[in-house]
Amino acid sequence: MRTSPNRLLKSILTSSIALAAAAFTAHALAIQVCELNSESIDTYNGNSTKGKTGLVRCKDKDTGVVQRETELQNGVWQGVSRYFEKGKLSKEYQQNERGNHDGLSREFSPEGKVIREETYVNGTNTGLSRTWYPSGQLRRATWYADGEKAYVELNEQGQVYGIRCGDRPQLSPAFNDVKACGFLGGPSKVEVYNGKGTMRAKLSFDSGKRVRSEELYENGKPSLVTEIKGDQRTDRRWNESGTLVHETFSQIMTERSTVKLIEKEFADSGALTHEQRWNTNADQLLDQTFYLNGQPKTKSVYSIEGGKHFNDETEFSDAGQRVSQGRYILRDRYGSNPIGIHQSFDDHGTLIAESTYDNNGKLTRERTWDATGILKRDDAVFEDGSRKAFAK
Repeated sequence: MRTSPNRLLKSILTSSIALAAAAFTAHALAIQVCELNSESIDTYNGNSTKGKTGLVRCKDKDTGVVQRETELQNGVWQGVSRYFEKGKLSKEYQQNERGNHDGLSREFSPEGKVIREETYVNGTNTGLSRTWYPSGQLRRATWYADGEKAYVELNEQGQVYGIRCGDRPQLSPAFNDVKACGFLGGPSKVEVYNGKGTMRAKLSFDSGKRVRSEELYENGKPSLVTEIKGDQRTDRRWNESGTLVHETFSQIMTERSTVKLIEKEFADSGALTHEQRWNTNADQLLDQTFYLNGQPKTKSVYSIEGGKHFNDETEFSDAGQRVSQGRYILRDRYGSNPIGIHQSFDDHGTLIAESTYDNNGKLTRERTWDATGILKRDDAVFEDGSRKAFAK
C-alpha cells in the first residue's frame, strides 16, 4: 500500500514532537536541588552562597539521588568536588579559589574502581598520572613537568603498547622505567605489542634515549630498523620478504634535527638501484643510479666552484660502457644550463660526438667522428641556428 504524502508528513511531525517531548522530560528529570548545612540554596545565585562555608550537596529533584558535592569556603567554590552517576561516585577532584584543578583528581568505574588518577597544580597536570582498564590493569602512566615528559601505555594483557622515556626514571612505582629505559646495566630491550597481544616492535633505550627501534610485519620480519650510535643515525627498511629496500645514514646535529648524508634504494631483488650523498650543510654531492645487473646507469657529481654550483653528469650502457658525459651549471633547484664540452661515445667507448656550450648555455660548436676516429664534421654554431665549418 502506498502512503500518501500528507500521511507521511503527519507521521514525521508526530515522531518529532514525541522526541522533543522525551528530551524535555529527560531534562526535567535532571533538575537538581542543592543544600548547604541542611538549608536549600541556589548555586547559580551568588547571594545564596555569599560568605557561606560547608559542603554543598545537590540531588535529583525527583529521585533524591546525589549528583554532585562541592565544597564552599567563605562563599568561594574551593576544596573538594565530587560527581556521581546513578548515586555512585564517578569523579573527585580538588579546586582552588580560582576554580582551577589543584591537587589530586580521580575518576571511578561504575564498580567503584579507580580508573584515572592525576595531580594538578593550578590547572596544570603535574607529576605522575595513571589510568587503568576496568579490570584494574594499568593502562597508561604519564609524567608531566611543563608538558608530557615520559609515558608508557600497556594493553589489557599488561604488555607494552607504547613508550617514551624521560631523561631520568619518572614512572615508578607505576612502571619500572629504570630497567625499560636503560638507566641501569646498559641498553635495554623492550618488546612492544598491539592490542591483540602480537609483537609489533622491538625498542632499545640507553639512559632514556632510544638507540634502536625495530618495527615488525605481521609475519614477524623487520619492517623498519632505526639505530643511533653517537651522532650517527641509520634507517633501514625491508619488504615483507625480508629484502632490504631502503637505507639512509644521517648526522645528528641537535636533539631535534638531523642531516641526511647517504640514501640508498634497492630493488625487490636486493640490487642497489639509486644512491645519493650530501654533506653536513645539506649540499648534494652525488646522485647515481644502477641497472639491475649491477652496472652503473647514471652518475651526477655536484660541486661548488667560485660560489657557483655545478653538476658533472655521466651516462652508461648496461654493459658498463660510458655513453655520454658533460657539465651543467645549476641556475636554481629546478633548472640548469649545459656548459663546456659535452661528449657522446659508441658501444666500444669511442668518441663519436662533441658539443661545446658557452657560459650562458648556448651551443657554439659541434663535432662528429666515425667509428675509426676520423673527423666527419666540425661546425661553428651561431645564435640563429646557422652553421659553418669551424675555422682553425
